[in-house]
Amino acid sequence: MEARAAVLEQFNEPLIIRSFPIPQLKEGQVLVKVVAAGVCGSDVHMWEGRDPRIQLPMIPGHEGVGEIVELKGTRRDIHGTPLQIGDKILWNRSITCGHCYFCKIKGVPSLCPYRWVYGIHTTCSRPPHLTGNYAQYLLLVPETDLFKIESNFELQTFVTASCSGATAAHAFSLSGMETGDSVLVQGLGPLGIFAVALSASSGASHIIAVGGTEERLMMAQAFGATHLLNRHRLSLKERKEVVEALTAGRGVDLAFEMAGEPEALKECISHVRNGGTCVSAGFGEPHGTIEMDCFYDLNRKNLRLQGIWASDVRHTHMAIQLISKRPQDFNRLITHAFPLAQANEAIRVMKNKEAVKAVLLPHG
Repeated sequence: MEARAAVLEQFNEPLIIRSFPIPQLKEGQVLVKVVAAGVCGSDVHMWEGRDPRIQLPMIPGHEGVGEIVELKGTRRDIHGTPLQIGDKILWNRSITCGHCYFCKIKGVPSLCPYRWVYGIHTTCSRPPHLTGNYAQYLLLVPETDLFKIESNFELQTFVTASCSGATAAHAFSLSGMETGDSVLVQGLGPLGIFAVALSASSGASHIIAVGGTEERLMMAQAFGATHLLNRHRLSLKERKEVVEALTAGRGVDLAFEMAGEPEALKECISHVRNGGTCVSAGFGEPHGTIEMDCFYDLNRKNLRLQGIWASDVRHTHMAIQLISKRPQDFNRLITHAFPLAQANEAIRVMKNKEAVKAVLLPHG
């Protein structure tokens, strides 16, 4: 039996559909039928060759949901529930060693030096081949954390929890936000939309969304944004005036940089009040630098500048719980769906920002 997959063989060249043998399972492994694979902005960057972690050829895709079709031995989800064939699951995208300084002492597995991610650090040039989500089937190793999805809502709705949802939850958990805080979110892809939703669910007083399209701004409003700033219609000076008017001239308590653009980070820092916090989660690969006045922008403001790298299993759990409370809203994030054969079109609409979130339906 074989499985079809979309393969990246050369940067900036079309993905090619290839077939791979489905391997015999070893103890603890799980074979899943991929119901939906998320097409992440990071996948576009990998396709462009901007991510130094990847090995060609590869099957991209680090976001996925699916159905168990085979498992070897006993496997349980994160709640200890035994899993069986036919269960719908989401899997944590990364695998960590569980034994290093960061895993054991500091409790920050996302910084594990041995961490690897399905569809990023993996190559399809050697067995088990099926290691990325742009495929009909995916082999999950025994160390993979699994989440059983009990919802009757469309399974593809949960795919955004894998990366953007989990990363936003990580950012939120380190933000120190308190009920009543004013929040600014810069960048309104799935990462930013999750930040808006998390802020709203925790009682932010103002949630100022900064984005470049009316569609994404309106989506942010649906998730709880109270003020919408179109960066193509308002200058930086005008945006700053709006922020100051809403915060008695202080600036926001908390700003989330979710765009992955140096200028977005610089703007976020400028909008934060003295003693406030700026959290940057948008940079998934090297993408430029900013100039900062170390006195005025950092020390004099008593600014807390928090970087975010990836996420841990608890953040994936947070994202799944958030989606479970409002699945119809989160289903709206998925604006485009394509069969596996149209993987290149999915990459295109994400690259051109025509889609908020695109998914591949490998069996569609």
